[in-house]
Amino acid sequence: MKLADLVSEAKQARMNARAPYSGFKVGAALETRAGKIFTGCNVENSSYGLTVCAERVAIWKAISEGESNFRRILILSDSEQPAPPCGACRQIIWEYCGDIEVILANLKGCRTRHRMKQLLPLAFDKSCLE
Repeated sequence: MKLADLVSEAKQARMNARAPYSGFKVGAALETRAGKIFTGCNVENSSYGLTVCAERVAIWKAISEGESNFRRILILSDSEQPAPPCGACRQIIWEYCGDIEVILANLKGCRTRHRMKQLLPLAFDKSCLE
C-alpha cells in the first residue's frame, strides 16, 4: 500500500468526523500487515468524556473484523503541524498494535514518521501485570 493511498483513505474518513464542539476533524487509516485498510474519524459528544478519537475508531473497527496484525497508522488533521495522538490513543495503539509506524499528516502535505515506542516510552502493558 502506498502512503498516498493511506492519506487518501484518512482524508475520506475525516470528512465523516463529527466535531461540533471543537471543530477539529481528524481522520485515521490503519493498515494491516496484509495491506487491508481500516479507517476512523473522531466523533464528539456533548458529554466530552464520551468523545472518541479517529485512531480508536479505526482500531475498534479492525479488531471487530478479526484483525490483529498491524503495520502502520496514519493520522490526518487540518492543523498547522500534524497533530499527534492523545495519551489515551497512544495507550490503545500500543496495547493493540505494538511498536507500529505512526505517520502524522496535515492537509498541507506535511508528514512526520514515528515509531510507537518513541511516542509512548515506558509504556504500561500486560508485561507490567505479570
